Amino acid sequence: MNDYKYCMTKKVLPVIIASAMATSASAYNVYEQDGTELNLDIEAIFGMFSSDHNYGTIGEKSAGSSSWKEGYIKYGFSGSHTYADSKASVYGGLNAITSGTWGDGDAAGFSKGNERETDLEDAFVGWRSGNLMPALGQDGLDISFGRQNFVIGDGFLINGDGLNFGNAFDGSLNRGGGYWLAPRKAFDQTAVVRIGGSEGARADVFWLDSDNVAQNKMELAGINAEYVTPESTLGTMYIKGLDAEGNNARDGQETISLRYQGNAGVENLFLSGEYVTQESGDTGDNADAWYVEAGWTFSDVAWSPSVNYRYAQFDDGFDPLFYGFNRGYGTWFQGEVAANFAGPFNTGSDIQQIAIKANPTDTLTVGALLFDFGGTSGGMMDAQELDIYAEWVVASNLIISPLVGLYSPDNKNSVQLGDNDTNVYGQIIAIVPF
Repeated sequence: MNDYKYCMTKKVLPVIIASAMATSASAYNVYEQDGTELNLDIEAIFGMFSSDHNYGTIGEKSAGSSSWKEGYIKYGFSGSHTYADSKASVYGGLNAITSGTWGDGDAAGFSKGNERETDLEDAFVGWRSGNLMPALGQDGLDISFGRQNFVIGDGFLINGDGLNFGNAFDGSLNRGGGYWLAPRKAFDQTAVVRIGGSEGARADVFWLDSDNVAQNKMELAGINAEYVTPESTLGTMYIKGLDAEGNNARDGQETISLRYQGNAGVENLFLSGEYVTQESGDTGDNADAWYVEAGWTFSDVAWSPSVNYRYAQFDDGFDPLFYGFNRGYGTWFQGEVAANFAGPFNTGSDIQQIAIKANPTDTLTVGALLFDFGGTSGGMMDAQELDIYAEWVVASNLIISPLVGLYSPDNKNSVQLGDNDTNVYGQIIAIVPF
């Protein structure tokens, strides 16, 4: 199995197939000479979805079922120039996205099936220090500006601007289709300074400005500090809300987080956790969120199975900001039905998850996720969900990920329309690297 396929299976695939993913397009080198490189970037993903039940999350759906399709292609150029003596470099990217949704629209009515759009996605430039600053390490200073994606940690709070509503409400939230695939992830304007290397003490200082109406066109700034070792990462972050259209709670909002992820030096162990405290910009009220997760990989057993358990708790009124899918199904879209259509959308809830995953071959991963959602307002979103999925590298230019979900609301007065019978949900995602 070549390195490209391995990367797509083990790392990139779980990222690019979910709602708020952070990924690079497949790249063809079209020019490389004297330190200058130019790449053609192409990424295409298509999905088919069906849900036996609809959800009254925003009042756009009636009882019944929905089936729909989503797809997009991202295309453009990226490049860099490295100076021979200093190894410092300038870099940049310019990409557009063409996307659409067809059919009934999604099961909660965030999209209607008539969305189509071609628009600019990435437009950024940057500079890396090379060996100009030995105290910071190679490329220890990285400064970039423009329209680009930005991710902190595993996406618990910031994982790009990936909320992609369609023609729900009056159409003012429409970002051109692909509600589940979330093709548009770039913040409209950014200034990002990365300090330090891949290990030891490092930091990110950032300013982000969203043009996403569904995110209240929020403007924010912050600093992220980390200490990175081969075994773990310990990080803390401060975020200040600077402005938000029609959302006084986000204007002046302050969010502080502390997180850890790693194996504590024990092979096969996985530990992860984050604690967040948040102060509203208008009322000054506090809301907290936190999670703890532990897992074990049985590396000496056939298929190298792993088992993880996670408990997450979100106060009422907690704002999950720009969370998104980062390290696999269930992070941070918890439950394919719950996270995308039924709620609780990482606020006002207690969520337990058991995750099982195995690798029958180098090109195939299979897994199951069991969720229990509780503590929601009036029990409207209390439920259980089981998702069974696969990630399969069929060929060098085709990756497929099917998933079947069973979602069972606890109460008759839930957001599931018609009844509280178990919903059977299905999706299949095709990724085509060019």
